[in-house]
Amino acid sequence: MTTPDAPKPHNFLRTQIEHDLAQGVYDGRPWGGTPGDAAHHAAGGQDPARVRLRFPPEPNGYLHIGHAKSICLNFGLARDYGGLAHLRFDDTNPEKEEQAYVDAIREMVSWLGWDWHDNLYNASSYFDFMYRAAEYLVGRGLAYVDEQTPEQMRANRGDFTTPGTNSPWRDRSPADNLARLREMKAGQHPDGSMVLRARIDMASPNINLRDPALYRIKHATHHHTGDAWSIYPMYTFAHPIEDALERISHSVCTLEFEDQRPFYDWLLARLAEGGLLAQPLPRQYEFGRLNVTYVVTSKRKLRQLVEEGHVDGWDDPRMPTLVGMRRRGYTPESIRAMVESTGVTKANAWIDYSVLEGALRADLEARAPRAMAVLEPLKLKLTNWAEVFGSADHREPCHAPAHPHQPELGTRQFSLGPEVWIEREDFEAVPPKGYHRLYPGNKVRLKYGVVVECTGAEQDADGRLTAVLATVVPDTKSGTPGADAVKVKGVITWVAAHEAVAAEVRLYDRLFTEAQPEAGGRDFLSVLNPHSKRVVQGWLEPSLASAQPDDKFQFERHGYFVADRVDHAAGKPVFNRIASLKDTWK
Repeated sequence: MTTPDAPKPHNFLRTQIEHDLAQGVYDGRPWGGTPGDAAHHAAGGQDPARVRLRFPPEPNGYLHIGHAKSICLNFGLARDYGGLAHLRFDDTNPEKEEQAYVDAIREMVSWLGWDWHDNLYNASSYFDFMYRAAEYLVGRGLAYVDEQTPEQMRANRGDFTTPGTNSPWRDRSPADNLARLREMKAGQHPDGSMVLRARIDMASPNINLRDPALYRIKHATHHHTGDAWSIYPMYTFAHPIEDALERISHSVCTLEFEDQRPFYDWLLARLAEGGLLAQPLPRQYEFGRLNVTYVVTSKRKLRQLVEEGHVDGWDDPRMPTLVGMRRRGYTPESIRAMVESTGVTKANAWIDYSVLEGALRADLEARAPRAMAVLEPLKLKLTNWAEVFGSADHREPCHAPAHPHQPELGTRQFSLGPEVWIEREDFEAVPPKGYHRLYPGNKVRLKYGVVVECTGAEQDADGRLTAVLATVVPDTKSGTPGADAVKVKGVITWVAAHEAVAAEVRLYDRLFTEAQPEAGGRDFLSVLNPHSKRVVQGWLEPSLASAQPDDKFQFERHGYFVADRVDHAAGKPVFNRIASLKDTWK
């Protein structure tokens, strides 16, 4: 994450902001003194911030990795230029919005490391002003109530090669339109029976200017305003007004809103002409959205994954939601680093999932404590233990650094006994070429412990492997004089059976098998990865017995793991794999 004093990566948004600052575009603008400003703004004075940006989520779902770019971009630009960033809930669609989403969004923005200070707003706080603005437009002949059916409106809108057809209600008098609008507001008409539309140009080559809808009837309870309203503003009408009332200087959004910019400018200019808004007005700027391979971010598709049981909820660690990524073990620092590394452009681009994992590894490599774990257990019996150490009950103390590059973190203490757990892949009765781990007659080192020589294996009545047999090579304990006298090519991890901590370990992988699950219009569910979650019962070294939820570690040789923030508990450890040590997907 860059700091205010660090070199700033160049992009067109920074160029625009620096130009506006140099030209004094937003210097000395009034704050709270315009007729349209909401009551909670202090009256009079000048806006103390020359740069204001905002992150404006709709509270109708959980934030995902794509939102992280917008969050970091808006809050980061405000930080870098000494400005302010607002968190604003565009709560204009009561049927799909819930307070739970509001709470989750606030938590995730804060978790990512950003602070909106006192700048927390709701679109619904401006409903009174928005309605006054609508009446003003009607009175000026710039808006009208249309009583066509939704099907008729769609048919008469035209397409990219055919101009639209004027509504039969388009030339009704302002007085009649105002009466109809007030009936809509009073709840006298059913949902879908009429809408308020801007009166612009049904022949415009930009379809978004063909008399776009401003208000629709919805007899629905709003989570913030209750039953006070029977009509609700369209997002495209509400959003520019919100920006203007909050004195946003640079309204940054993703590229799909580029065609909406002419309406954004049209609306603000008309309201400023009527004295409802003050100059200088906000300007909209679009950037290419963040698309990550092996991920879908459509709210509808994410909801389908949850509701049909393909995942275990919105915070499933395989989900690209921020709550899911947090539970998976991703750190805010790694997400911010990934966002900054991908830059800001005016074109949509795909970022490979490995870039995200790489940012995570770079962050955790430097700070995650180490530990040993066995995830596919196989018993190793040291048959000469009592002979070498004088007693079958002897436990040989061992230690290892908590982190190889941070001695201040201290050491891990554990011990070796006559039986240990090793990985199943660390034994082959008939080894392939180049195999340097356990097979009859070969020697390996138990990491941080002793050298052992494999003498054979045990099988059950059905011929299944049940244990590996080996002998301890005397005087080979790591860190003691002469320990390196016996040269070995293989070193394996282990956990002593007498002190191993049993744990549920969830091995997560990518949710889809194809980089672009929706490519070519295919059903994204057809490329779900059947191996995206595998649960094993593993054995962990004793230092992990005290791990707390959300604690992160590197399991030596296996990757990065986190104690599950929901299910992990004392005496019932549950760990999630965040990422392997290197990208092995391909």
